[in-house]
Amino acid sequence: MYANVRDDLQKTLDEIKEAGLFKPERVISTPQSASVSVPSGDVLNFCANNYLGLADHPEVIAAAKDALDRWGYGMASVRFICGTQGVHKELEGRLSAFLGQEDTILYSSCFDANGGVFETLLDAQDAVISDALNHASIIDGIRLSKAARFRYANRDMADLEAKLKEASGARRRLIVTDGVFSMDGYIAPLQEICDLADRYDAMVMVDDSHAVGFTGPGGAGTPALHGVSDRVDIITGTLGKALGGASGGYVAARAEIVALLRQRSRPYLFSNSLAPVIAAASLKVLDLLESAGDLREKLAANTTLFRTRMTEAGFEILPGEHPIAPVMIGDAAEAARMAELLLERGVYVIGFSYPVVPMGAARIRVQLSAAHSTEDIEKTVAAFVDARAEMRA
Repeated sequence: MYANVRDDLQKTLDEIKEAGLFKPERVISTPQSASVSVPSGDVLNFCANNYLGLADHPEVIAAAKDALDRWGYGMASVRFICGTQGVHKELEGRLSAFLGQEDTILYSSCFDANGGVFETLLDAQDAVISDALNHASIIDGIRLSKAARFRYANRDMADLEAKLKEASGARRRLIVTDGVFSMDGYIAPLQEICDLADRYDAMVMVDDSHAVGFTGPGGAGTPALHGVSDRVDIITGTLGKALGGASGGYVAARAEIVALLRQRSRPYLFSNSLAPVIAAASLKVLDLLESAGDLREKLAANTTLFRTRMTEAGFEILPGEHPIAPVMIGDAAEAARMAELLLERGVYVIGFSYPVVPMGAARIRVQLSAAHSTEDIEKTVAAFVDARAEMRA
């Protein structure tokens, strides 16, 4: 049986490669940082979500080492059996206070957090209204629910209002959006979304994975940026980007929502507890965020510099102020070729193409970090210019 399946699978893989959509995985032999070592040598790293440069911060590493001695390596259990330690409860409390929410529940990833919300809170009587460019984890989570599904055009408030009117007969209505759309760097208009939610009696959920730690007052994310933290009912996010870069996710929300998730959310009930070493290191990250204003300022300055220099050099970058800076290429094969040429010039970036982004909208998604120097950015812009010249030759 498998012989036939193998041939079909190999045909699909060959088609992916021929279309320029194959995604190789490069092995790095150093800790995650502004520069890393790959088989071809040392390169500048402009593709990690290490926004504040904390992935290899010495205090975070020290906290992780201390946690291994105090709490052990892993829980070997789920939370409600024997997988809850004091460090888990402390982190949940700290995240709630940081994000301005009543309670928080930890998950093994934000993908699992988004996968566990909709099925728990909504059924066939309800409706979920989702931004068209929401993360795959939101899309998959919605699919697990029996709720009616509505999709509105990205950040289009007129379309959102139309969908809310269509869903007016539902028992519960939940608007869900990314706080920052990861392929574009666009920020959701949460003030307007919350206004519509109030008008049409809907709840609001925000996946803030690409904002928490460096966006808004104190780095508390897009709800804080827009002054609507008290109007957002559910915030999901990750510990795997700005907050240390390891893994783990959370839902910070109204107390009753979190309480029900603890009882009914399948990814929470049937997945091992977050490793205590990650929980403890994340607590240290939250400590560091209290005095990380200089890191946030450096990240903003690096972002402005890169976007300005690349625009001056004639590259098309989607507008915005977020450290996700998509350099638009269009053709998938050309984006992959550009990434290879940049690697040869000592810059590690990735070409994104379908199905991660729409067909014909391939891009190099450059990720700025507070760990990058001005010289790193200038070198990277020069590498882009040189690589483009070679592709045109």
